[in-house]
Amino acid sequence: MEVSANSGSDISNLFKPIHLKELPHITHYVPNLKTRPNPLDQNPYFHTLQLPSFYFTQSDVVLRHIHNHDSPSPRDAYHRAGPRHEIFFDPSSVRVAIVNCGGLCPGLNTVIRELVVGLWHLYGVRHILGITGGYRGFYSTKPLPLNPSLVHHWHTMGGTLLQTSRGGFHLHNIVDAIQNHAFTQVYIIGGDGTMRGAVEIFDEIRRRKLNVAVVGIPKTVDNDVGIIDRSFGFQTAVEMAQQAISAAHVEAESAVNGVGLVKLMGRSTGHIALHATLSSRDVDCCLIPEIDFYLEGKGGLFEFLDQRMKENGHAVVVVAEGAGQNIIPRTDSQKEEKDESGNPVFLDVGVWLKSELKKWWARDHPDELFTVKYIDPTYMIRAVHANATDNLYCTLLAHSAIHGIMAGYTGFVAGPINGNYAYIPLEDVARAGNPVNTKDHTWSWVRSVTNQPDFIRS
Repeated sequence: MEVSANSGSDISNLFKPIHLKELPHITHYVPNLKTRPNPLDQNPYFHTLQLPSFYFTQSDVVLRHIHNHDSPSPRDAYHRAGPRHEIFFDPSSVRVAIVNCGGLCPGLNTVIRELVVGLWHLYGVRHILGITGGYRGFYSTKPLPLNPSLVHHWHTMGGTLLQTSRGGFHLHNIVDAIQNHAFTQVYIIGGDGTMRGAVEIFDEIRRRKLNVAVVGIPKTVDNDVGIIDRSFGFQTAVEMAQQAISAAHVEAESAVNGVGLVKLMGRSTGHIALHATLSSRDVDCCLIPEIDFYLEGKGGLFEFLDQRMKENGHAVVVVAEGAGQNIIPRTDSQKEEKDESGNPVFLDVGVWLKSELKKWWARDHPDELFTVKYIDPTYMIRAVHANATDNLYCTLLAHSAIHGIMAGYTGFVAGPINGNYAYIPLEDVARAGNPVNTKDHTWSWVRSVTNQPDFIRS
């Protein structure tokens, strides 16, 4: 068989060295822990005896990059998620804390439910407590006892029944509470800020040499957590965003010179806006944080919309909440404003853009009708329950976390990489971002669907 030069290069990449990421283990700082057989051996509803490779070993790995092109660096690999033959915790003495922090996300209740059900039915854990109100709940509220009967219907509901909040991270208060409550496993569900806090909690637990394992479960509807394929709730968010775009399209098409303007979630990344644009095919222009845009002049948004209105009589614009922040006028106080998580407070790009569109049309087309219908579905999207795909994902995510922590791993995140679930060091995930790659084929696809300008000034 003949192999082209490019194919030959790809084949040679298959034999590049693999760098297996070291995963923290509780025995690294708590020596002489006893191992015990995995109770799944005695679980006829889970353990399939006919499968010789039911348990994963140290040699089961997941590659981060399948296509490494011509990079000279070794390819990163991670331990594959799943049950191990031996565990490092006695289920009868395990005390679990589950906490979620930050904003709402479809699937939060599903993850919590599946952690409870999985711990209870797979491993026989009976002491499972929910921390209410985010990180501050560790030291300010009484933990909520959880069991399968209590959480039975949680996956059918949006929001989080554990409640959540931003901020409230006081490291020593949190770790003191973990120690005082005698928790042995801590499951932390949250976004990038929450994961950075989880790293500090893990480091302090390791410094104190506590027999406590910590696992992070990435939660961000924006899909801005790095390394993993996607975050839970993202597909539900895209599905709901399409409904908003469809409504905007109907409104715009039904008006004389109508513009449907939809603001979608995405503070630092435009994944929801991008995928919703590709899915709906009704969008004329997609604005994301990774691409600077401008309004006036050749190649600007107004010139493009003017042409589109002449051609079609209407247009639909989708903008991610983090887009355009560099061109929205700010007062000095607004420049310094931070939210409870320490993030810069974003100005409302949707409201600003609606106002600018009206000013533009009144200036350039003073005698023509013009309508802007502005839709902001942010809280509708965040508050819904997960769709079928995300519910399945949340289940696999929760069970992967349980298997890893019972095997003694700690300071890690469970998540899918190239379709296979893996264990990733918590610190790696906390540092990694996931911006839209505007130089790849996906963004080119957006441009080809919308025919929008590239916003590069000539």
